[in-house]
Amino acid sequence: MHPFRISRANARRLPALGAAVFIALGLFAPQAQAASAGATTPARTNSSGAAASAPRSIPVPKSPDAMSNSSRFRISAQDSTEESGPAPAPKVASVKVGKQSSAAAADECPDLGGVVNATGSALVQQLKALPRINCTYPLFGLTGENARKAFHEAQMVTVANALRDASATYAGTNSASIGQLVLFLRAGYYVQDNNADVVGDYGTALDSAARGALDAFFASPRSKDVTDANGEILNEVVTLIDSTHTAGRYAGVVKWMLGGYDGTWPGQMNLAMQHVEWVVENGFKAKDDGRGWRAALKADPTILDTWAGFITRNSAQLNRLDVVSNVGRHLGHGLDVPELKDRLRPLLKDLINRYPNVGPTAPITMNLGWYTRQYDRNNCAAYGICDLGDRVLPAILPIQHTCTPGLKIRAQDMSPGQLASTCTSLVNQDAYFHRIIGDKGAIPGDVNTNLEVVVFDDYTQYALYAWAIYNIDVDNGGMYEEGNPAAAGNQARFIAHEAHWLRPDFQIWNLNHEYTHYLDGRFNMHGDFEAGMTTPTIWWVEGIAENISFGYRGERNADAIAEARKNTYKLSDLFDTVYGQDEDPEVNSNRVYRWGFLAVRYMLQAHPADVETVLNKYRAGDWTGARTFLKQTIGTRYDADFATWLTTTCATADCGPLPDAAATASAPLCTISDPRQFDKNCRRDNLAAAAGNYSYHFVYLPAGVKQLTITSSGGTGNADLYYGGSSWATTGSYQAKSTNAGNGETLTIDNPPSGWVYFSLAAAQDFSGVSLSTQSR
Repeated sequence: MHPFRISRANARRLPALGAAVFIALGLFAPQAQAASAGATTPARTNSSGAAASAPRSIPVPKSPDAMSNSSRFRISAQDSTEESGPAPAPKVASVKVGKQSSAAAADECPDLGGVVNATGSALVQQLKALPRINCTYPLFGLTGENARKAFHEAQMVTVANALRDASATYAGTNSASIGQLVLFLRAGYYVQDNNADVVGDYGTALDSAARGALDAFFASPRSKDVTDANGEILNEVVTLIDSTHTAGRYAGVVKWMLGGYDGTWPGQMNLAMQHVEWVVENGFKAKDDGRGWRAALKADPTILDTWAGFITRNSAQLNRLDVVSNVGRHLGHGLDVPELKDRLRPLLKDLINRYPNVGPTAPITMNLGWYTRQYDRNNCAAYGICDLGDRVLPAILPIQHTCTPGLKIRAQDMSPGQLASTCTSLVNQDAYFHRIIGDKGAIPGDVNTNLEVVVFDDYTQYALYAWAIYNIDVDNGGMYEEGNPAAAGNQARFIAHEAHWLRPDFQIWNLNHEYTHYLDGRFNMHGDFEAGMTTPTIWWVEGIAENISFGYRGERNADAIAEARKNTYKLSDLFDTVYGQDEDPEVNSNRVYRWGFLAVRYMLQAHPADVETVLNKYRAGDWTGARTFLKQTIGTRYDADFATWLTTTCATADCGPLPDAAATASAPLCTISDPRQFDKNCRRDNLAAAAGNYSYHFVYLPAGVKQLTITSSGGTGNADLYYGGSSWATTGSYQAKSTNAGNGETLTIDNPPSGWVYFSLAAAQDFSGVSLSTQSR
């Protein structure tokens, strides 16, 4: 996982990697943190050692596969803050628009060309002639000219008025094909939302007609029949409330359903109850209360009491996947309406403490508890849950395992073999990290010698419980808490979950990435995370974590390599990366992780001396000095070379290998007066040559030298490195060469001859400012 160190109070949250497949329903996309409210209570430390005064922490991106093959119950902490679009129809084959087949059997769905091309009363008759409601489903797939013809506003008004008229004599069944009219309207809102430029805008004429249709339907006594026949229509009309953004207007309908529902409702009526979730969820999320839901609750707060009664009356149904848990949990969202808090607090206190916080009732109790943290933060005493984390900790994380005195694991469900392999992976990573970065010892004053790795069994368990036990946000794929590295007894902690989608293989999501954050914070970054955020350092912190994680595991970073081909960013711009720079979460994730990987990989290969300069300043806490070096000393000098590297080395060699620190360590400047000659171990700076020319060099090797390493880095242009042995090295006469894009080249010659050996920089393009070094042993 990708760790960071951020004060939770000010944490910038990283989006999930990739688009969640549930976006259409708005169920699981990351949720932004709401402002805290309520009275402040003293900070506490629970039995897990997690302080309520959140230690410095850093979020990890969520895998796009996190919700796959896992429990399907809803997790409020993972809900999007944005309204979802109109609900789609079930997946069906693409629509055929053309001549209607006269051979179609009476119970078969006909070609929909007649619907698409009809207007006025003919359109209504075409819809009513469809033999079944699901014959309308292909309308949801219309695009282009067919979408415009079918769903421009006048067409929608015609059908809405027809629904209004038909509702006056609604018989509680689809005998008059009222369902086909409802589905046409639903399809229209869905298609227009996704193709507004083609269909055109919807305005007040449709708003008025849709309200008239819904008013008439719900005015019909038969709309409240608790039967499958009515439920088949009602579940679609409830969804139409969501599509028309009229939750507030029909709050009375929601109240009736909450008050009347019980476990005896038949399947189609139960589905109608499920669709209430869309209505209330999007009602709360609507910007500026654009759906009127919050205003409706303030006007009739007894809806809250009915809602709570809906849960207690149907408590026998609480089983994780039930409609009671999924609809009931949104009662907690009412805390985001200040005028409702006093009425809600006792209702939520009762519900959270009435049922067990683990097992089948956990989705209702823990989700409601999360809402109190989100919208009534620091007021846990009002709900009797200040010890909620302590209550659930022993049952949820019973396994405690010691790898080394400074490395421990706390887990929900890991076998002895899995514990042992995790310990081995982390312990062995230390050496790899120092091989790439070097080892100058821990930052002076850093006493962060203890790390606890917390592993939940899967993503849903992490999202359901980690917020309560560790006081963290869980709209991510994990969290690294650094704490205060200068405080004696500080407990650094990585809170993670198993990558359940990879089973039967065992893997802890982002384990090695997060462990790199721990090592980087201890050996490279002075102070805590907030100190490091004085200037933009994300390019390095996330970039090095990605590089070490992929390199240590020997895996190819396919996503970053694919991004490299796009050449989206200049290197100088990547030095400015911070969290949340773009409104699109996927754009942010790409820039932070994939482009961070690319920026650090390039700098380690092509300009290791510059990396060392920056790290020396980071280690000293000289954030301004590091920033000045990156933005002024380096500036835009490497942008062109970086762009070339992206489309050459990344495209043809998977961005090249991570160089070892020993090979890139700065050698002392050569002291011999001849600028061509090198000592045994030294470097020359500011070398230059015009395209097609050479910068020739040589070094004297005494007998017994086992290995000679020649390294070039820095500067601009493209210099290739050639070794000629006992003869001058040219592009036409050489024994070894390194011809990467840019100036990051390395040659290692085993058992070189004694005496004078020759090497050169060949200018594939004009180059200047290049450093060249030799090391022999």
